[in-house]
Amino acid sequence: MEKRRPLLIVEDDPALLKQLKWTLSDYECALASDRDQAIAQLRRHEPAVVTLDLGLPPQPDTPAVGLAVLGEVLALAPDTKVIVMTGQNDRANALKAIALGAYDFLAKPVEPDVLTLTLERAYRLFELQQENRRLAEAAGNALGSLVTCDPEMIKLSRMTEKVAAAEASVMVLGESGTGKELFARALHDLSSRKRGRFVAINCAAIPENLLESELFGYEKGAFTGATRQTQGKIETAHKGTLFLDEIGDLPLSLQPKLLRFLQERSIERLGGRESIAVDVRVVCATHRDPKAQIAAGQFREDLYYRLAEIVLSIPPLRSRIGDAVLLAHHFVRKLAVANKRGSMSFGPGAIEAIEAHAWPGNVRELESAIKRAVIMADRSQIQVSDLGLAAADGGTAVLNLNTIRERAQHEAVVRALGRSNGNITRAAELLGVSRPTLYDLMAKAGLRGAGADVSEPT
Repeated sequence: MEKRRPLLIVEDDPALLKQLKWTLSDYECALASDRDQAIAQLRRHEPAVVTLDLGLPPQPDTPAVGLAVLGEVLALAPDTKVIVMTGQNDRANALKAIALGAYDFLAKPVEPDVLTLTLERAYRLFELQQENRRLAEAAGNALGSLVTCDPEMIKLSRMTEKVAAAEASVMVLGESGTGKELFARALHDLSSRKRGRFVAINCAAIPENLLESELFGYEKGAFTGATRQTQGKIETAHKGTLFLDEIGDLPLSLQPKLLRFLQERSIERLGGRESIAVDVRVVCATHRDPKAQIAAGQFREDLYYRLAEIVLSIPPLRSRIGDAVLLAHHFVRKLAVANKRGSMSFGPGAIEAIEAHAWPGNVRELESAIKRAVIMADRSQIQVSDLGLAAADGGTAVLNLNTIRERAQHEAVVRALGRSNGNITRAAELLGVSRPTLYDLMAKAGLRGAGADVSEPT
């Protein structure tokens, strides 16, 4: 026997409560007539859908208690779909409830067919959102916190999983905001060094005259103000992982000393003469092009090859297929809960605008835009204006498979004819089709003409 879906009905009118339970006998109905009962039943049954009367005791003539219950429900279970029940002349409060995150509203007396249809739609939406979340979490990536559906990113995460088991030094390349530290931490967490410390230092954020003491430590009296012996970041990371962020900004004067540490796996503190052995794995990251820096004399080539035994290159967000929208949905769920905005979604045009934007700041910029929109949006739907993006034009994203296929065929035919210098037989061989098929494709693409622009073997 199929298990009935749980439904919470919050209604203070005993007669209407009984009627609703009878009408909705296909559901596993939990009943509540006041605020405390509603929250208790929500915690106990965790229903996907709730019907909520706004007029609840001790103030049944005002929507205050009902709206408060709505806020509590969405705070405890943000994905729950709340259908608000209002009086005939209570449209203003119904719209207020929608702005707070309610799924829909129905005016009393409610037609049974309308109520059933609304419930089915609410359950269907809830199930789709849960399935999308499950698929996103099980997208096949090796990093549990990585949200992606892009083939290159999934391939990179699997490569990270393999590299983590090795002791090789790793250099992570990518634009600012792509998630380089996420991969660096994954290399640590997936390795045998995960019980040790993950010690990070930003080489661009510390002045050159302080960076050496931060990395290598110093002895008491090594310089003015050195009142005690202090370990550096390298020594602190013993038995763990040292993450050198923005390694491309490491001053040239410090590069020979870092190279010596990588070669000998020992350091000397500033002002000290004792050689200290350090067992540490080095992972570094930079948004710069290290080979261009080498050519410009800004980075030592021998140091690069010590640091970059394995290189992981993270693609920018604009190159990741579908990731901008997937991440946007992820961030709006997380940030709506963090900012107590209930269940939020994207309004018309918002998804298209996200897809069309180039995101020069990558994932960091996207998260900031979603956070601002969640805070500033007047309603539960985020609009293009809330995101601060330009509206996408109508031709931004073509998802029609026939259109995509025709474009690909047209491009392939043009390229094949170009490579074969218009030789039909050779072009057909390149495309793996017969000559008659190629003639048909050329005709569809408007390329055949009178045949004067193509050549045949003599």
